[in-house]
Amino acid sequence: MIADIVVDLQYGDSGKGKVAHELCKKEDYTHVIRYNGGCNAGHTIYHENEKIITHHIPCGVFFGIKSIIGPGCVVHPETFIGEVENLKNMGFDTSLIKISSNTHVITDFHVAQDKKDTEIGTTKRGNGPAYRDKYSRKGVRAIDVPELEEYLIDIYHELYEETENPIILFEGAQGFGLDVDWGDYPYVTSSHCTVGSALLNGVPASAVRNVWGVAKVYETYVGQKKFHGDDKVFDEIRELGEEYGSTTGRARQINWLDMDLLERAINVNGVAKLVLNKADILDEVRKWKIFEGLYVKEFDAAQDMEEWITDRALELGVEEVFFSRSPKAI
Repeated sequence: MIADIVVDLQYGDSGKGKVAHELCKKEDYTHVIRYNGGCNAGHTIYHENEKIITHHIPCGVFFGIKSIIGPGCVVHPETFIGEVENLKNMGFDTSLIKISSNTHVITDFHVAQDKKDTEIGTTKRGNGPAYRDKYSRKGVRAIDVPELEEYLIDIYHELYEETENPIILFEGAQGFGLDVDWGDYPYVTSSHCTVGSALLNGVPASAVRNVWGVAKVYETYVGQKKFHGDDKVFDEIRELGEEYGSTTGRARQINWLDMDLLERAINVNGVAKLVLNKADILDEVRKWKIFEGLYVKEFDAAQDMEEWITDRALELGVEEVFFSRSPKAI
């Protein structure tokens, strides 16, 4: 068994879907598995020049690869079935889409409870209450929902008995800064957003080949806490980068890249390949800055900043660093 893991190193919305989509073109994966979160996530990709947004379904389906929602996720049946129908109408083979039978379900009651949130700034899709009930042993699992029956698989049987030498791409949701343990608590999501969460979906640590860490050259955040910088350049970055949530449409708050957060995320996740997206946006505003501790470090040009970040990443054990300018992924 071989597993590659894609993990967000910031607050989500960093372009994990684009990286996972590109990896599916280059590698011979037998499975793509979504390992955390639910329909609070939104992965925006461009497949054959067509913009597609998914919330539950992994990107393997676009390449004829079996795509599984793993037991670390929570799934909203109505949203999931709607996505399947949409992809089927677009001509994709939706028989490849599966749900692990022990995945927990978001109910209408969970959604109603989540809509009462006024403090954290959740997407109000029911994830938090669903995870709460999972861990209080009161949850509903996919195996107990009749309308999901045709999509169910035993993920252990699939990976250890049905498939010879599986090669898996694990596709994550949200990001390290939102992790329930490692993020800025209580402004966090309800699941684990690190590589450890991927392993909990059924593979040993010895199977991991590469950890692909994904970030932006600036940071974005959606939620209730104050995050947006005071400089008007952040409003310009928002518009140029089209920084609006793919799930809620909410405007994302913008600030400079925080190297302390990035380094923590690289270390905790054991990142081997680092991708920094949206480098072209800073090229357009012609400002290249990062936070180093409490101080802002400014560079004269993109090359200077990128060389500085690359040197720091290599010191931390990262093997390769990619700066992505649209539409290039890696």
